[in-house]
Order: sequence, then structure tokens, then C-alpha cells
Amino acid sequence: MAKKGNNPADNEETLNKQQTPSETEVDQAQPAAEEAPKAEDLEEKLATLNDKYLRLYSEYENYRKRTNAEKADLLLNGSRDTIKAILPVIDDLERALAATGDDEGVRLIYNKFMKILEQKGLKAMEVKGEKFDENLHEAITRIPAADESQKGLVVDVVEKGYYLNDKVLRYAKVVVAF
Repeated sequence: MAKKGNNPADNEETLNKQQTPSETEVDQAQPAAEEAPKAEDLEEKLATLNDKYLRLYSEYENYRKRTNAEKADLLLNGSRDTIKAILPVIDDLERALAATGDDEGVRLIYNKFMKILEQKGLKAMEVKGEKFDENLHEAITRIPAADESQKGLVVDVVEKGYYLNDKVLRYAKVVVAF
């Protein structure tokens, strides 16, 4: 009978068992090693996707606000070009009133016309006697001031300026004292 330790096949089997881990040990060790990188990758991917979502949502909100503001502005100032084209007619009506000595018929037409335009947001600038403001006035000419208190003031209006919904539609053409 052969001794148990002397059989070479037994020795290999014993060595293999001592050197290699069992299958259950390998199965338990691998998932832990694989799960750690997967969890980190998933967290990173989640953070990336969440960041993309927040940016996209923010971009959409900004787009929505911008388009709503543009729509409101369009509704408010949609008639801007038409009213700007009518301003010379208003100037002609005012000249006609001055030339005819306040004719009642022309006065009625002018008042009705101005009332309709005021309902649409048109407002005339009152600039005579005010300090010159390059944001509202266009200086046509300068004249010497009669006294020191008139320097820098608007002394005459050549062409009226108008606001449409509190935005300058036409700058007032004025004469400024220096």
C-alpha cells in the first residue's frame, strides 16, 4: 500500500488546493471589486445627467421668459411703424391749426385723431424750457442765451418729439441756448 504523502497525484492535488482559492471565494471577491467601480461610475453618470438636465431646464426657462417678453413687447409696440409714419400728418394738422386760426373743423379732427393715438400709447414730449437731454432731444441749432439762467435749456421746439409706451418714438428737434 502506498503512503498518502508519497503519491505524486495526491501531492499535486494538495498543492492546487492550497495555492488556488476555491470557486466560492472567487465568486465572493469579484462582485465586490466590480461593484465599487460600477457604483462610482453610476454616481458620476448620474451627476453628469443631472447637470445636463438642470442646464437644459434653465435654458428652456430662459427661452420661455425671453419669448414671453418679446410677445408682450410686440403686442405693446406692434403699431410702432404705423404710428411713426403718421407723425408727419400730426405735424401738418398742427400747422393747419396755426395757419387757419384754430378752425373748429380742423380742431375737432385733430383732437379725435390725437385721442385715438393716445389710447394706443402715443404721448407728446413737453420739452420747451427744460434742460437739454441728448437722450430725448436733437439739437438743431444753438443760440446765445439772454441770461445765465437759460444756458443749456431748450428755448424753442422745431419738431415735437413723441413717446410710444414710454419709449422714445421720435426725438424732439430743438433750439438750445448756450
